Amino acid sequence: MSTPTGAREAVLLVHGLWMNGLSMFYLAHALRRAGFAAECFTFHSVRGTLAEHVSALSQRVAAMAAGAVHLAAHSLGGIVALHYLAGARDARLGRLVLLGAPVAGCRAARTLARWPGGRFMLGRSIDIWQTECPAPTDVAASAGAIAGSRPFGLGSVLMDIPGPGDGVVAVDETRLSGLADHLVLPVSHSGMLISRKVARQTAAFLSNGRFQR
Repeated sequence: MSTPTGAREAVLLVHGLWMNGLSMFYLAHALRRAGFAAECFTFHSVRGTLAEHVSALSQRVAAMAAGAVHLAAHSLGGIVALHYLAGARDARLGRLVLLGAPVAGCRAARTLARWPGGRFMLGRSIDIWQTECPAPTDVAASAGAIAGSRPFGLGSVLMDIPGPGDGVVAVDETRLSGLADHLVLPVSHSGMLISRKVARQTAAFLSNGRFQR
């Protein structure tokens, strides 16, 4: 799941809730083809707390042998990445691409938390979704966000999520004050992980700090 970094810029891919590093395999492959040394990070999204996720990510980044380290993070992983960057002191850190990350809160997750069995499904991550408190904004200037507008997912089937979205996360929930760039693509929440357009735009932002238009 990794490529030797050497002098190349590295990208660490961070998955979302109920997933692991394998879910980021296609994007990692596409980023390698774009010239990056890509690695996939796995954390216990249900069993761990936000603080534990941030600590695990910090240790993984510190262990990477690369001169520059970027992040690409999906859904819950985007929240973890932003909180990590807010306290990180690693001079090698570069840009962050948020993929369907509910940085302004997630109505679908809050609804699920109220369902029978919902607390069990969300596990110890439930505290992350209990309020609408946004992720840190002080590192947003180095981040770009991609939102999906194809409503295919748990939220679209079982919940009434107002406004355009990817089936789990609404477009307005992906907006964060101070972002360097924001892009909406016709992809679903999980589908964006196997989308050529998303991969191409992720590489573009990591290279130039802007999405292609």
